[in-house]
Parts: sequence; C-alpha cells; structure tokens
Amino acid sequence: MALLNFKKRLETGQDGSPQVQDFLKGYSIEVMPRTAEKIADFRDHLPADTRVYIAHIDGTSITDMVATARRITDAGMTAMPHFPARIIADKAELQTWISMYQNEAGVEQALLLAGNNKEPKGDFHSSMQLLETGLFDKAGFKRLHVAGHPEGNKDIDPDGGMTLVNEALHWKNNFRDTTDAEMAIVTQFCFEAQPIIEWANGLKDNGITLPIHIGIAGPAKLQTLIKFAIACGVGPSLKVLQKRAMDVTKLLLPYEPTDVVKALADHKAAHPDFNIQAAHFFPLGGIKTNAKWATDNGGSSTKPANA
Repeated sequence: MALLNFKKRLETGQDGSPQVQDFLKGYSIEVMPRTAEKIADFRDHLPADTRVYIAHIDGTSITDMVATARRITDAGMTAMPHFPARIIADKAELQTWISMYQNEAGVEQALLLAGNNKEPKGDFHSSMQLLETGLFDKAGFKRLHVAGHPEGNKDIDPDGGMTLVNEALHWKNNFRDTTDAEMAIVTQFCFEAQPIIEWANGLKDNGITLPIHIGIAGPAKLQTLIKFAIACGVGPSLKVLQKRAMDVTKLLLPYEPTDVVKALADHKAAHPDFNIQAAHFFPLGGIKTNAKWATDNGGSSTKPANA
C-alpha cells in the first residue's frame, strides 16, 4: 500500500524544472526520534533508499537513536545517525554506539560532528578526534560525512571568520586519503544561493575537494524559520527571511525553498563541475510537508555518482 501511494503521488506530476529535478536527485532529509515517531511509515513519504540523517540531541538515549535507525532501515531507507563528539564519553562508549547501530539497525553510514554542547562531556571535542580513533574504518563504515558552515561558525571562529573552520576542513579533506569510506561535507542550512556558490567555489580553489551536500531549510512558517535560523547561528542569508517578514503580502505565507534551490540547480547545470553534489533538507515545517515539496519538485532517490 505504501508503495502504491507513493507511485500515485509521482503520477500527479512534478513541478520542478529539469535542472531542479536533477539537483534533487538523491536528496536527503533529517529527523529526530521524536519527529520520526509521527511518521507511521516512511515509505508513504520518501522514495526508497532515501538517506535519512538522525539528529542526536543531548539527552536523547542511544537506545532511542538505534530504534529510529532500525525503523528507517526496515523501511528500505539508508540511516545516517549523528555522532556528536562532545556528548560521547570516551572511545569505549563510541565503540558501543557503533556496535549497537551496526548489529541492531544495519547502519553503515555516519555524520561526525562536534555537536552543540559548548563543553565536552568526555574525551572528545571534535569530529577529527572521532575519525582518529579508527573505529569507523575498523567497523567497515562505507560513508562518513562531516559538517560544513557556508556562513561560518562562531563556536569555532568567535571573530566570525572562517580560519579555523577551513583548517578543520583541510584536515578532513586530507583524512579522506587514509580511509576506505566515501566522505562528503554536509552543511548548515542557508537561504541565499550566491553566498553558497561563492563559499563552495572558495573551498575548491583552496584545495578542499570533498563533495558538498548543501543544507536547505524545508517549507515552514516564516516565524518558525526565523526562530531556528537564529538558534542555529545562520548568518548573512538570514536577511532573506527578514526582508520577507517586512512584506505584508508574504508575511503569512509559508516559506518554500524554491528560489534558493532553483538558483543552485541552474548554477550546477551551467557548471557541471560545481562541487555541490546533493541537497540535504532540514524539515523545519515537518517531515511530511518537506517530503511532499521535494516530490512535487521532482526529488527522487536516484543518487549522483559516489553520493
């Protein structure tokens, strides 16, 4: 029934241009255990083999995380749980998490990041330290993603610059040569295409050639987006939302990422070597709403090469 429902929605047509449809191939989406609980069957909303990241918020038990990963893999999706360094006590706990994910949910992919905690709870404070343990390679993980920040990260560079962020990306770029896992950068969400394009091109010009999965905020109420954007430290592109908030004709209309996705898709179509490889959605207005928007605009599970 789930597959029939999904095919029926596909037959209603796709609104996205060919460029947008191509850009949305192999898109991914993010959930948390508590938001995933609202989805009876992921197959009703997402294409088979969609990569579903599972955000690990401090206070969420590893048992709940693994159970969510199991639901995702059982539905024919690819689970990619977060491993936030600053909430992992030590190498032994990291090994326990890896073993639980593998043995109980068949997980083979992970997003490694520092996490939102200001201070580490244990031995780790960065994703680089997690990589250095060698545990993911020993376990045979096939794909490891790391975090990117197109508008900087003041937790890393308090002055608002990009120096330390880029040093970390250089390190991770070089680490790729030491692992059998495929690696990529997945980013915080932004609302404006041109700064994203300039950031991505700048990385490439500086020798950072890891492919990029760009963060996109899914459809949501404007007030919701502004709240999350401020909380997540979104920088200059926040002005896109603030400008929209001043337009009374748009204030009550839900935001959709049509403009930023179209601009990035058009740029990629004109520049095939552009290093943004895929779109990653933050479903701030709900998983169902985001998934419908992606489907209506031609999103599919067909992944670009090595994505």
